[in-house]
Amino acid sequence: MNKAVFISLCPSSGANAKRFSLLPVFCYLMWAGLIPSTLFAAEASHDNSSENSQTCLKEIGSQVYVEGAKFVMGDDYTYREESPAHEVTLSGFWVDVHEVTNGQFARFVAETDYVTVAERQPNPEDWPGVPANLLEPGSTLFSLPQGGSAGASWWSYVPGVNWRHPEGPASSIEGKDNYPVVHVAWEDAQAYASWADRELPSEAQFELVARSMKQGTYPWTGDELAPGGHHRANTWQGNFPVENTAEDHHAGLAPVGCFEPNDFGAYDLIGNVWEWTANWYAPRHNPLDKSNPIGPNQRESFDYANAGFPVKVIKGGSYLCAPNYCMRYRPAARQAADTGLGTSHIGFRTVKITRQ
Repeated sequence: MNKAVFISLCPSSGANAKRFSLLPVFCYLMWAGLIPSTLFAAEASHDNSSENSQTCLKEIGSQVYVEGAKFVMGDDYTYREESPAHEVTLSGFWVDVHEVTNGQFARFVAETDYVTVAERQPNPEDWPGVPANLLEPGSTLFSLPQGGSAGASWWSYVPGVNWRHPEGPASSIEGKDNYPVVHVAWEDAQAYASWADRELPSEAQFELVARSMKQGTYPWTGDELAPGGHHRANTWQGNFPVENTAEDHHAGLAPVGCFEPNDFGAYDLIGNVWEWTANWYAPRHNPLDKSNPIGPNQRESFDYANAGFPVKVIKGGSYLCAPNYCMRYRPAARQAADTGLGTSHIGFRTVKITRQ
């Protein structure tokens, strides 16, 4: 991609930048050298889903009630954006025991005719000077770097990729009803939650459930990711991004509920997919936001990697998190995500605030 095209795709500010919000992320990745000029690939040559077609969780669609509680949110010792650790108090709420699945999302679409962000045709008028062939509906895919080089790009924007075709335009979700739905932007997740008469969880709600009422590094006893060699979450084993040994039996996405539930009876709050929250993102917690915290407002939201673009908090880490690259498979971990961007490793679950 030449410099002129880069500049036209990556405006620093203005109306165009706001209308097509997935591009800031691509611009940052290109600027950082993580995406080469092959960004708009015809189709990714990979399969990052698990070959295991089993349905791990038999009962789909359940919720559990989480009692109101006081806990220490955040972490002062790992990544800067997780600090400061501070005490917060939450009211009780119901939470999905697993991520929203392909099957659940398909029912929502069937009843509403909803079209996700990745399926919508970008308006060329919003992007004057950008070649029309670059303005195609699509989403971002992870693939192992070609030739085993860690320096090569592992993300590609692929036209035709969306929640129905998560691994490439020719792929499908047939037989994968119980996999987490992916390639959903924040507004897609919000639309589903509204249809279901529920909400996206706040960052604090997600972290409380993920911690399973424990204050350690992980939501289980001890500070080991796989205590005794027993994997408790779907993460990356091996040297990211060139080799995944799949010691947890899943080289990519896993069906929901394939790992042990936590003490609340909820699954996959660590690993598998990152999950959207309701909160706008800021690079640090506000320690004064203590009672049912909601985080910053949209005007206060920013991320150093997406200057000028408000971003939401995602939580939980994913199957791409590895000790040598992304130690965000922890309850305290958090990251910023562009609201208009769906990827192959972001999903969501919902909550409902009501008495038991």
